[in-house]
Amino acid sequence: MTILSALAKRASVLLLALCGVAWAQAPFPNQGMRIILPFPAGGSTDPVARIIAQKLTEEWGKPVIVDNKPGANTIIGTEALLKAPADGHTLLYTASTHLINSLLVPNLPYDSFKDFQPIASIVRSDFVLVVHPSVPANNLREFIALAKAKPGTIDYAISGNGNPNHLAGEYFGMQAGVKMNSVPYKGGGPAINDLLGGQVKAMFSVPTAVTGHIKAGKLRALAYTGDKPLPGLSIPSFAQAGLPGFEINSWNAIFVSAGTPRPIVEKLSAQIGKILALPDVKEKLAAQGQEPWFQGADQFGATLAVDRQKYAAIVKAANIKLD
Repeated sequence: MTILSALAKRASVLLLALCGVAWAQAPFPNQGMRIILPFPAGGSTDPVARIIAQKLTEEWGKPVIVDNKPGANTIIGTEALLKAPADGHTLLYTASTHLINSLLVPNLPYDSFKDFQPIASIVRSDFVLVVHPSVPANNLREFIALAKAKPGTIDYAISGNGNPNHLAGEYFGMQAGVKMNSVPYKGGGPAINDLLGGQVKAMFSVPTAVTGHIKAGKLRALAYTGDKPLPGLSIPSFAQAGLPGFEINSWNAIFVSAGTPRPIVEKLSAQIGKILALPDVKEKLAAQGQEPWFQGADQFGATLAVDRQKYAAIVKAANIKLD
């Protein structure tokens, strides 16, 4: 019986191995695909997700649809991914909110890291620090000196508690050694309107939302978190302006369920990289004020780990709570 049991066990192991080989060699994709977007249609993430879907359809000859599932600060759409088979045919296109939720939302119905496998980053949004023209500071050093001289008197707008530009503002305070007051709004539009009116004095904004106001002289730009010059603008980086080490941004990226086979993860990651390198994709993104920011599965996974540690430190130090 012992010999027979051993032989049966070896046969089972061999059968499982053969099944694994067969699975790894199975064609992918072998059916239509779905990109879950946990944001409403018409937002800034929507057109980019649709560009990816269109190119995947063209490259692989299988229909790829974008499925908008907004709600609960991206939680509803994110959870929907885990209800689909972990075979790579269902993707999640999400943003930095995915990481931030893990730090701010109690009792998430999933683990933001253990339950998901990053495929690739898609675009990155850096921040520009803008102030109302009435602020008596013409550059970053003068602004920091002003904030230090009058601690707690400068109000800066944020597009909601816990949003990436809120973390950027609190991180700036930590790095520069200043204390400012965050004023939450329901979105970037209302925040910028009050900044233009002088009700608040500063804001960390994505460049596309304030470039026109900067050029018109309605806002003054002090520094930029990006490492490339902004088209048509002469804004120093934070390092050039006197605050080296201040690096923070928001991103869009694609994930799959954690159980997705590694060969599929690698194939998806490589294909996304090829798509983002296409000239017409770069052109379409540029028309929206964005540019590709590609990191493959492993590289972006490492970036996530760094961002998680940084964001956790900011949340703890600033005692950030959701509304």
